[in-house]
Amino acid sequence: MKQSNQIPQTHQRTVSSTDGTPISYQTIGAGSGLIVLGGALRTSQDYLPLASALARSFTVHVVDRRGRGASGPQGPQYTLGKEVEDLLAVQAETGARLAFGHSYGGLVILETARSFQVFERIAVYEPGVPVGPLSTDWMAPYRERLAAGDPYGAFVHFIKGSGGAPAFLSKLPYWYLRMALRIGFRGPSWQRMRPLLEANLAEHEQMADQQGRLAAFAAVTAPVLLLCGGRTPRATRAEFDAVRDTLPQVTLESVPGLNHFGPEGKTAPVVAERTLQFLL
Repeated sequence: MKQSNQIPQTHQRTVSSTDGTPISYQTIGAGSGLIVLGGALRTSQDYLPLASALARSFTVHVVDRRGRGASGPQGPQYTLGKEVEDLLAVQAETGARLAFGHSYGGLVILETARSFQVFERIAVYEPGVPVGPLSTDWMAPYRERLAAGDPYGAFVHFIKGSGGAPAFLSKLPYWYLRMALRIGFRGPSWQRMRPLLEANLAEHEQMADQQGRLAAFAAVTAPVLLLCGGRTPRATRAEFDAVRDTLPQVTLESVPGLNHFGPEGKTAPVVAERTLQFLL
């Protein structure tokens, strides 16, 4: 039977975090509570296809992390700990005992579960847990381009320097890639992404601060499904092997044909199916 691509109606709610920052989340579905936490440069809208598939079995709460959507700003004292407080506020409000995190959102969930046993089961897709050294050389020119009102220029520094882009993109000249983005990258995705560029820098700074802390995640006691894309570079997949070897109760699965952005768009149902098999 062919599945409908239509997203069910969501209900938006807001909860106050410890520091008073409003944290917004969208709720769909029925059943046990499941929190979905997304990555950098993403809003809850990017995860509605995933949430729709998961909502066949769960009440899904898709969070707009601070700095995006209807949630409040990151604030000048932003840290990974603030994200933990936000997640705990949503969990307390919803009573959800299951969680799914993508990229930086996966790091937030694992950091939360490390100290607070609020989740019974956790699924993460390529969580942003630093295993080896992270490149930070791109951050200063990125910040300079943002200050100069040049979001495309900043984004090029991120693409070329952060290590997450395909190799051929990182090898293109700066001027050429900036021109190509200005011409071809103007749609709804960019309109959602552009206001998040400052938050993206702050979040990657927090990731860099986590270097050397891998062993701390051995304190995560909940069973974890660790997913990664089969098209993700081999070196990156090797880092998830290290995460697997650290977590006490973990299943590592590679999803053929998917890259880092597997939980989004047309491939989201594939990730949802793997997640449902684990959570149910």
